[in-house]
Amino acid sequence: MKFISWNIDSLNAALTSDSARALLSKQVLQTIIEHQPEVIAIQETKLSAKGPTKKHIEILNDLFSGYEIVWNSSVEPARKGYAGTMFLYKTNLNPSVSLPTIGAPGTMDAEGRIITLEFDDFFLTQVYTPNAGDGLNRLTDRQVWDQKYADYLASLDQRKPVIAAGDFNVAHQEIDLAHPENNRRSAGFTDEERQGFTNLLSKGFTDTFRRLHGDIPGVYSWWAQRVKTSKINNSGWRIDYWLVSDRLVDRILKSEMIDSGARQDHTPLLFEIS
Repeated sequence: MKFISWNIDSLNAALTSDSARALLSKQVLQTIIEHQPEVIAIQETKLSAKGPTKKHIEILNDLFSGYEIVWNSSVEPARKGYAGTMFLYKTNLNPSVSLPTIGAPGTMDAEGRIITLEFDDFFLTQVYTPNAGDGLNRLTDRQVWDQKYADYLASLDQRKPVIAAGDFNVAHQEIDLAHPENNRRSAGFTDEERQGFTNLLSKGFTDTFRRLHGDIPGVYSWWAQRVKTSKINNSGWRIDYWLVSDRLVDRILKSEMIDSGARQDHTPLLFEIS
């Protein structure tokens, strides 16, 4: 089976805008379509509490003919048009869909951050992990989230194997970002967040990219938009992942980044498993 995960940073902009960046996003969507994955996981949709509009649905149905669409949007008391996730899966599949809450602090459970698909033999779940915020103002809540989310994945794993995708908002090791020495207390590379990811893996999960590629340097999934040369110079971070239950590691076929061309921010991740 072939899966793709992508933090799109506004589904509405990618589908309806004619800005230069939106045109680059449309090219990335076309690249995803060409791969014909069974399932597409999308993070940071930034849709309203009601989800995609009629126009969004029409465009998605045209782009992704033969796919069902499910979503989880930010709802009150969380911020409007914030975070959010979406799955598109081929119509021949018939998963059970859940929008779990994990007992996270603040409004995190209301921000549409997790969707889980249950199949006969495995769970496929995606996450858009909360950022620790400017000045690390959300770091304490983020640490609680990391523990709650790890417990959630472990609870799924007790029932059947798990495949987990998404923007985890953490560069786990120094090799996962271009300039670790300058980012010791930056959101996404604090000791606390890195330890949270270590704790998650220790519950029985494998980082599929590192499993296949070892300590290959210079491969990232995100480049800062605010720095115009970040992608040209490959000054990036690897903060997006495909994880699997340890007992699935021998079934992994591919785990790699998809080239998103000149578009900065996140790039899609391709994952294949037998």
